[in-house]
Amino acid sequence: MTQQRPPGSKSGPKSGKPAGQHRGHGGGASAGGRGSPGDRPKFGERRDGAAGKSEPKFGGPKLTLARPEGRPERPQENRGRPERGPQERGAQDRPPRDGHSRGQRAPAVPNGAVWLYGTHAVAAALANPARRLRRLVITEEADAALAAELPKPWPIQQEIAPRDGIDRLLGARPGSGIVHQGVALLTDQLAAPALLDALKRPGPILVLDQISDPRNIGALMRTAQAFGAAMVIAQERNAPEETGALAKVASGALELIPLLRIVNISRALIVLKASNVWVVGLDGASENRLNGAGFAGRRVALVLGSEGEGMRRLTRETCDEIAALSMPGGMESLNVSAAGAVALYELTRALG
Repeated sequence: MTQQRPPGSKSGPKSGKPAGQHRGHGGGASAGGRGSPGDRPKFGERRDGAAGKSEPKFGGPKLTLARPEGRPERPQENRGRPERGPQERGAQDRPPRDGHSRGQRAPAVPNGAVWLYGTHAVAAALANPARRLRRLVITEEADAALAAELPKPWPIQQEIAPRDGIDRLLGARPGSGIVHQGVALLTDQLAAPALLDALKRPGPILVLDQISDPRNIGALMRTAQAFGAAMVIAQERNAPEETGALAKVASGALELIPLLRIVNISRALIVLKASNVWVVGLDGASENRLNGAGFAGRRVALVLGSEGEGMRRLTRETCDEIAALSMPGGMESLNVSAAGAVALYELTRALG
């Protein structure tokens, strides 16, 4: 049965299980100073002890070794390596034709920008008026596929490039997991709303405690959007920033549901509880089973912990109740993204 929070109370019953003994449903969702600052010299300066006068700091020791008589001095720029001819210099200074042969890296992107890739993720970003778009790079073959997903005209002019050119832009190489489908979009990251503003959106809330895999977060965002969730909350220190991998797995949900990266999860839960949100933590070791019908008339925030470790102690203690998923097949746990999908379905199925 679902326990009721007493009127006026900001917290509910705590789980009686000792801290550190919980398991997760497959990843957490399981059924002195040296004087005052004014007395110290600034970085890059030294201070004369007698006069107290600051001088530029010496840039480092410069050692001069005596040269044997009769031996000519070699030019400074060539010391330590042989002189290269023009053809040799050109061959070494040019990037390799095969982008994978030298551990290809993606070019640097501006601060606050990100490369998105994949047809669905790019089409959703192009359709989002909140996006600041910088570059759209696409192969001739992928142009028609993107137009089928989002009819032209697009809000930014496309650049036609070969597939290996997009590989170089994204740093794609065998084993990197980057599957761009011939489409890449350079765009600024989305600005997340404040928590209280996001609470104006209807629906349940998904809270991720130390879940760090961008693909798991992307999958949970896609699930949250599918079940009408208001937002996804993640911890700032451990959750990744917006990435192409996250956006591709989210398959457009990143443009539709806000992802809030919060410094302190337990404090965010207190804010939710003060806004009449019932906070339920998922733990497979709990004897209480999650029952969507028991939350009729309530707004619920589901808390999922990291894979293996589950929720942290303070997060767990801040929840109103702890529940497990009903798994009659006997499996001990589920992957965190699968557990989140089952829990959100359980919450919303009673709503018809």
